[in-house]
Amino acid sequence: SFTSLNHDMTLAEFKFIWYMEYSHRMWGRVVGLAYILPAAYFWHRGCLSPPLKGCVLALCGLVCFQGLLGWYMVKSGLEEKPDSYDIPRVSQYRLAAHLGSALVLYSASLWTGLSLLLPRHKLPETKQLLRLRQCAHGTTALIFLTALSGAFVAGLDAGLVYNSFPKMGERWIPDDLLAFSPTLRNIFENPTTVQFDHRILGIASVTAVTALYLFSRKIPLPRRTRMAVTSLLAVACMQ
Repeated sequence: SFTSLNHDMTLAEFKFIWYMEYSHRMWGRVVGLAYILPAAYFWHRGCLSPPLKGCVLALCGLVCFQGLLGWYMVKSGLEEKPDSYDIPRVSQYRLAAHLGSALVLYSASLWTGLSLLLPRHKLPETKQLLRLRQCAHGTTALIFLTALSGAFVAGLDAGLVYNSFPKMGERWIPDDLLAFSPTLRNIFENPTTVQFDHRILGIASVTAVTALYLFSRKIPLPRRTRMAVTSLLAVACMQ
């Protein structure tokens, strides 16, 4: 990497990125201990119900899996690629897997924690409420997919290809959108297509969140639920 990309880097600049990576690894290990040590303590004390034991095991397993994925991802950036003169970088596939597993871990942890702290609302299962729940699940999946597409943007440095919005350069649809063969490769390996997809998914996510908010206003919901939907819209606009 030093000879191919960063040959003009000073020792101070190298120390900066080294400490960033080192801090990330140490923080990840602290997070792992923050899961495993309390889990072992409360398990030993008999404080966990059988369903909660399953959740705790799954979360601890996800933490370990996340660390393993991180190592696997970094390894891809250190491998010598024969006959390749490209800029050294980690695999965008492994980066997306690392980010995706982190999002699953965070969401599962938050869901488990809130389920224990807050009582579940007993609401009548009306058609409108069922539709709202389905829309919320669909929006969640769309946001997750958008975040994963961001990992492909980062992994391929696709954000550097076009820096204008809403057009990409002078065109709405770039000429090299399907330059790779077979066509499916473009979705994951063509920087132009990856950036284009991320833009479309981002716009779709904000639209879905806005529609979810507007739909929720037509349904009588508890105050806590209304706050959650409003907060979701505010965060989506900020993002």
